[in-house]
Amino acid sequence: MTNIFLIQKPWITEKSTALSQAGKYVFMVEPRATKSEVKKAVREIYRVDVVRVNIVNLPAKMKRFRGVPAARGGCKKAIITLKAGQKIDLGR
Repeated sequence: MTNIFLIQKPWITEKSTALSQAGKYVFMVEPRATKSEVKKAVREIYRVDVVRVNIVNLPAKMKRFRGVPAARGGCKKAIITLKAGQKIDLGR
């Protein structure tokens, strides 16, 4: 599988929007993705220079629906720091 399929979608929240002001962007990535693979994928897709990649694993949460316990899926997100002066247009 090529690197471009590792990035699923941008993570758009108030906090991630505030981070984009500082040159940091947040993406939901495949659970098996590594920092170096994410760096290559962002470089291929958006044509920017990545300085740093931080990865956060969000665990699944147990919820109850009509008394039946079920797990709401977890995910993995990557926080990408770009070189100064570069931007990614996420369609906002």
